[in-house]
Amino acid sequence: MKKEWRLLLLAVCLSCFGLTAFRGKKDPVVVYLIGDSTMADYSNNYEPGKDYMKTRYPVTGWGQVFQPFMSADSLYKVGKLIKADSVLVNDRARGGRSTRTFFQEGRWRSVYENLKKNDIVIMQFGHNDAAENKPERYVNTEGYKEFLRLYVSQTRQKGAYPIILTPVARNYPWEDGRLHNVHGAYDRAAKDVAKELDVMLIDLNQRSMDRFTEKGKEYVTKNYFMNLPAGVYEAYPEGQHDNTHFQPEGATEVARLVFEGMQELNVRK
Repeated sequence: MKKEWRLLLLAVCLSCFGLTAFRGKKDPVVVYLIGDSTMADYSNNYEPGKDYMKTRYPVTGWGQVFQPFMSADSLYKVGKLIKADSVLVNDRARGGRSTRTFFQEGRWRSVYENLKKNDIVIMQFGHNDAAENKPERYVNTEGYKEFLRLYVSQTRQKGAYPIILTPVARNYPWEDGRLHNVHGAYDRAAKDVAKELDVMLIDLNQRSMDRFTEKGKEYVTKNYFMNLPAGVYEAYPEGQHDNTHFQPEGATEVARLVFEGMQELNVRK
């Protein structure tokens, strides 16, 4: 009889331990990234059937290298925002998309349908919205604001956290050793929506201009942006001159800026 009681007590203890462990384990938070080519993940079947290393490398979106900043041993730095034990970065950004085309193509719907309470949606648009010479993607600033409002409101409907980013800097114009704003009214429009709706904002445009200026024009042109010499990369045998898209080092630096911005947010839904 004593043996049976001991076994029963052991079973109860193990059951309680298992229940406690289960309750202590929080479901992963999903951080959805929605935006354009500067945020996109080119390595993750971006072009089915094509070898990234042979056809696109070294182009790298900052979202492509964001997961390491969301590692378990770093989450305490964003503990006000993320209460889970783990984070999964789900990069839905796509090259050439504006706020409007991202919605029209059903890309936002696929995010919205999967959003759960306490997930995070980080949105960074503006590069393509401003392309007046490309009417298939162009959105004026009022339309840009409307789509940001939609993404924010529908994120909140699901109990998730929206975060607006101003568009990351391009590598021009440089004046007197400083990188200046090329995004014009779209930078201001993102800030206006964040203020209007009381949404968390990371001013990635300013942060990236400041960080790139610290590094200097020569350094970021060579190491951060897709300015490549001929005969080095299989995907670019003739070289490349591109001051919008990033090499791995530049993408990692921008991802770091976003993570630093997350640490400074006054958290609110």
